[in-house]
Amino acid sequence: MSQLYNSTEPNIMDDEMVQKAVEKQHPEVIGKLAKREGINFEDVTELQLSCRNILQIDNLWQFENLTKLQLDNNIIEKIEALESLVHLVWLDLSFNNIEIIEGLDTLVKLQDLSLCNNRISKIEHMDTLRELQIFSIGKNNLTALEDVIYLRRFKNLRTLNLTGNPLCNDEQYPLFVVAHLPALVYLDFKLVTDATREVAVLKYQDLTELLERQEAWALAQLEEKEAKQKELEYHKAAFVEYLNGSFLFDSMYAEDTEAAKLACLPGVGDLLQAYRKEFVSVCENLFNYGLKEYEKREAEVSDFYEGLHEALTANQQEGRKIILDFEDRNKRRLDEIRNASSYDIAESKRAEYREDIFQLSDALMTLEMGIADQLEELIKDFKRNVAAIASTFIENVKGMMTQCRDLENHHHEKLLEISITALEKSVNNELGEDLPADVRMLLEDKTTIVSAAHAAHGIRLLKINNRERDILSNTYRWQASVTEEASQTEMDRNRDRVKEIVQYIDSLQEELEDVKTLELTE
Repeated sequence: MSQLYNSTEPNIMDDEMVQKAVEKQHPEVIGKLAKREGINFEDVTELQLSCRNILQIDNLWQFENLTKLQLDNNIIEKIEALESLVHLVWLDLSFNNIEIIEGLDTLVKLQDLSLCNNRISKIEHMDTLRELQIFSIGKNNLTALEDVIYLRRFKNLRTLNLTGNPLCNDEQYPLFVVAHLPALVYLDFKLVTDATREVAVLKYQDLTELLERQEAWALAQLEEKEAKQKELEYHKAAFVEYLNGSFLFDSMYAEDTEAAKLACLPGVGDLLQAYRKEFVSVCENLFNYGLKEYEKREAEVSDFYEGLHEALTANQQEGRKIILDFEDRNKRRLDEIRNASSYDIAESKRAEYREDIFQLSDALMTLEMGIADQLEELIKDFKRNVAAIASTFIENVKGMMTQCRDLENHHHEKLLEISITALEKSVNNELGEDLPADVRMLLEDKTTIVSAAHAAHGIRLLKINNRERDILSNTYRWQASVTEEASQTEMDRNRDRVKEIVQYIDSLQEELEDVKTLELTE
């Protein structure tokens, strides 16, 4: 059907096209927004762009809250430019020239997808559409029944249309689909009967059971991977990732070719093993300490915001009471002004009401200044506590990293002793013939072997220093971030509250002026 439009000039989906579509479909939106310049596309939830001879999807990024999009009967060749439509629930791209399913990754809320009458030959690239319930892909170029297996990942899929695809010509097609999609209710616009389901399950039992085992294994692998990733994120938040084991130690030797050569010398193996054990022990102590300190940091932040919330809640309740007390008198005051028997009495009542408004403004501003001062003290205490926590953590990290450096220095000294001894034995031909040639080259003279040992030592110290720097940098960033956020949040709250009070007082004064205008008109 899309071929009907090939005889006309393709259209570009520009701002003018989508604006006209909105104007035609949503006159109530235009009325509501008549005083604005143009149309606020964020207010549009449904958009129909059918039969527009559109070649390329574009200019939809402004429709942030769109839930329904109709692009059927165009000449679209590629699914694209839909990334911002994250609230989309219903999408119709039928009767186009699409060959590949793509560009749907961000549409995680999509429930109904129609791709009928296109040129698609494979069901793919839909992994993120976990909410999909209705999928229509009839009259495409699907040839392999195995494509249906891909749809097993959509646990909410209840309605599927594949009719008109070459794969439907296989006499086993309906049973194969029903067996592999056990939750399916409708297939090709027909209800799946219990009898059909029983026959299908029995026929393909061996295949589906194998699939279930494979899927269970894959799910277990995925869950394990996600658990490890979650654990790693937790360790990163504590600034001690990869310190619960030999990672740092192994990384010190990973690219150190000189150390690998020196490890061949007699006695170095035992020395290295002892060094590794002590070094890893220090790292694990640092790791465990880091996790405890992370919990302490989190508790401090949580306690601060809990105290902040309690103070604000009490202040807001007091503010509401002041406003409610005022508004109890408000209507009565206005009625007295409206019903005053003389101009002088009305003016007197107005003066009283103005004084009430002034006192209300003063009370609300005083209350706000009080809470601002209270929160300022809370923030000061919070900053002091955060600084103390960070300082203690940093000092202890430095201490443990110093232990690592001391171990490295001790190891280096012992390694030098073994190396010099090996050099002396080599000169006296006491080492034997089983050393590799590159190791023997290190034993040519003292300068060569000492230089090699120093180079390896420098590499390892750099790794230790870099890891220490990372932990300290992360700690400083955390300290700055949480304290700046607390201060900025309070500044924003105070500014918004003062603005809110001013606007409220202004509205009361305008209301009073309106009463005066009405009286003069009468």
